Amino acid sequence: MADKFLYFTELLSMPVVDLKGRRIGRVRDAAMVPLIHPSRIDRLLFDGGDAWFAIRFDQVRSISLEKGIELSDEVLVPYHDDEYLLRIARDLLDQQIIDVTGRKVVRVNDITMALLHDGERDTLNVLEVDIGVRSIVRRIFQGVLPPAWIRRIQNPIPPRSISWEFANVVEPDPLRRLRLNISYTKLEEMHPADLADIVEELGPAEREAIFETIDSEVAADALSEVENPKMQASILESLEPEKAADIVEEMSPDEAADLLGELEEETSEEIFDEMDSAPKTEVRELLEFREDTAGGMMNTEYVSLHDNAVVSDAMSAFKGNEDLLESLNTLFLVDEDERLTASIPLARLFVAPGTVRLKDLAAETLIQVSVDEEQDRVTELFDKYNLLTLPVLDEDGKLVGVITADDVISVLRQK
Repeated sequence: MADKFLYFTELLSMPVVDLKGRRIGRVRDAAMVPLIHPSRIDRLLFDGGDAWFAIRFDQVRSISLEKGIELSDEVLVPYHDDEYLLRIARDLLDQQIIDVTGRKVVRVNDITMALLHDGERDTLNVLEVDIGVRSIVRRIFQGVLPPAWIRRIQNPIPPRSISWEFANVVEPDPLRRLRLNISYTKLEEMHPADLADIVEELGPAEREAIFETIDSEVAADALSEVENPKMQASILESLEPEKAADIVEEMSPDEAADLLGELEEETSEEIFDEMDSAPKTEVRELLEFREDTAGGMMNTEYVSLHDNAVVSDAMSAFKGNEDLLESLNTLFLVDEDERLTASIPLARLFVAPGTVRLKDLAAETLIQVSVDEEQDRVTELFDKYNLLTLPVLDEDGKLVGVITADDVISVLRQK
């Protein structure tokens, strides 16, 4: 913490003193202009009796608990609301913000500001967002006890705060978000599960603000981690169809189908209209199956090769499916009619020479289900045989999809 600092609760009601030492009002709020400076208090707003006035940072000579705000310039103008201003009392105090490092939503109790002197004037820079008991104590005794007493009372209490650079303000209004220079790029660096936890704690408007702004691939991963299907649907419904389509296209086809199945038909059709043809076709095909069948559970993303292929062919196939490698654990072989003939545990490929035929590495028992197999039977097979992947066949025995252990876990979690 800076050697000299001031809490926002101490700044509130601080007297404003003119060049002759006369008190002309009391501070009611302070504001930053993030487009100009990310942390400097640019304006002090004070109540002059008949109206509020705005003091620019360069009109202040000194700031102290003893004397208040001493001005160096008395040319003051009435305050007019400005969407470029991020006001502390109005926009931050008691609001929910995101602690990027702690990966959680917190409520702002107070703000700690560094009190700096540049040789000509004192300035204030937002240093930390205070969220702990200390800041609650300051709020309770604000205006009741002198600031120096409050500081002594709070000293035994451990501080809890977030550095301003790691605090992410959530602004629902897109235009004001732009004017305030608010970015959610730090949220994009989070693990999708952590981002989903944060989203679940926010209100509908704040959730929409995040999903309409962040990268579509990040949004898709985070949306997949949101546990409540109704909340997933609500988030997607709140977005413009074009943005919703971009997110759905980044999801696995089975997850996309499950999600679109939760929406009103009119809404899902609007999203389909904005989707590219290939993912649209895959998702529509999956929606034809009942949710409680293997067809409704399966994913159409897998790697299959002709049953005459060798290990080197498999390695070449992986190069075109890098996105699948994270979840891929089984390779499938099909005949010339696309009928499933074998499954190959992926681990066996990495210890075999490139010329070895894949069918020679096949699993001893080929376990499979039809698209209309009941969900309960699917979960029984995973449990009985300790499966990681289960191929799904159509009525002609052709491979049309796979069910993974993750799919089964998601089903069991919802029960």
